[in-house]
Amino acid sequence: MDQRIPSLSELKKLMLVINPVSGKRAASRNLSDIIRIFSSHGYAVTVFPTAKPGDATEFVINYSDSFDLVVCIGGDGTLNEVLTGILRGEKDVPLGYIPSGSTNDFAACHGISSDMCAAAEAIACGKPHEIDLGKFGNRCFSYVAAFGMFSWLSYTTSQNLKNKLGHSAYLLDAIKDLPKIKANHLRLTVDGFTCEGDYIFGAVCNSTSVAGTITLPSDVVDTSDGIFEVLLVHEPRTIFDFQNIIIGVLTQDYSSPFLDFFQAHSVKIEAPADMEWTLDGERGEPVESVDVENLNRRIKLIY
Repeated sequence: MDQRIPSLSELKKLMLVINPVSGKRAASRNLSDIIRIFSSHGYAVTVFPTAKPGDATEFVINYSDSFDLVVCIGGDGTLNEVLTGILRGEKDVPLGYIPSGSTNDFAACHGISSDMCAAAEAIACGKPHEIDLGKFGNRCFSYVAAFGMFSWLSYTTSQNLKNKLGHSAYLLDAIKDLPKIKANHLRLTVDGFTCEGDYIFGAVCNSTSVAGTITLPSDVVDTSDGIFEVLLVHEPRTIFDFQNIIIGVLTQDYSSPFLDFFQAHSVKIEAPADMEWTLDGERGEPVESVDVENLNRRIKLIY
């Protein structure tokens, strides 16, 4: 007996936001297979391709009310735009993520497959997990707000060198660029106490993976507990201090006096007016004072 084909009104509606050029156009190459997977699970798919920064945010704000599920295909930056749309538009729609960028820290933290079709299948058969969202002033981040040197290490160190030397490759690359490293003086008010100093790196994060370089302890990080992990790296005095910092960060050894690692529900940060931030790996505007808040279980992530 032939299986009855469901009518259009019976199908669930899926909004597919795609950055067609992410992952060297891997998103575009896999699009037809991804649509087929969702269609086979009873979804009517409408594709929203981005053409410029901000498109994904506007799509979610303006159109997501008509859909049962929003799925994002792209890198961490595209995901950030979709999450911004959910936050600014005060949406409650479930979200699926298919990573196609170059680093994909968010996917690595949540165990989302780097195989795009496998990730699509996991969404189609998955269940919602409530996870935290970070709010940075009037912007949001899915896993990290950061400044300083480790923001670029994973992108500048060659893969061949990493394969041969492991952690030593990052150390060599960092030492090469040591003259370019600038310390910033910050004051942080964290859940009632204040710390202040000169830092070459800082991150307020909710992930076990940051910038493809730093890994945080999986037994400490909980992406739905309403708490951030905060890592600060003090300015080193000598090349040996700098070496110990690199090794400590890459091996999760925070006993160095140059590393501060703690947890916080919220952080108020006062920084130099020209200091640049990155939010989920994308450049953010400099801010002299900003409140960073944890929006506990704000997102329903399907996987």
